[in-house]
Amino acid sequence: MNDRVVIAARHLTWSAARSGGPGGQNVNKVSSKVDLRFDVEACETLSLPAKMRLRTIARNRIDGDGFLLVTSQLTRDQPRNLEDARQKLAEMIRAALFVPKARKPTKPSRGSVRRRLDEKQRNSAKKRDRSRTDD
Repeated sequence: MNDRVVIAARHLTWSAARSGGPGGQNVNKVSSKVDLRFDVEACETLSLPAKMRLRTIARNRIDGDGFLLVTSQLTRDQPRNLEDARQKLAEMIRAALFVPKARKPTKPSRGSVRRRLDEKQRNSAKKRDRSRTDD
């Protein structure tokens, strides 16, 4: 899949179907749309946290059996659609392999709080000066 992780072919299955959209007679004759299925649970090369992140990233693409479904009907050529589907899957796996940094909660500095309150007072005074005064 990339330099660090290789997904075994036994975890991938694909099928072809007739594609929708424009294409004339080609649409009715040729099965160029590709559905690529990836068995997330059976893949031993991905760590458990990476699998959890992948499930979160692709939560709408995972079916009831736990397979991640990637579809491509970009071109009128089946091999190119298969390659496109593999690239989409690789991109999702790369995103799942990225470990986000843990956020450290911080407080606003004393100076930023003071500047914010001063700005609020200036705006309040500006709006107060615009209003009519009862004489």
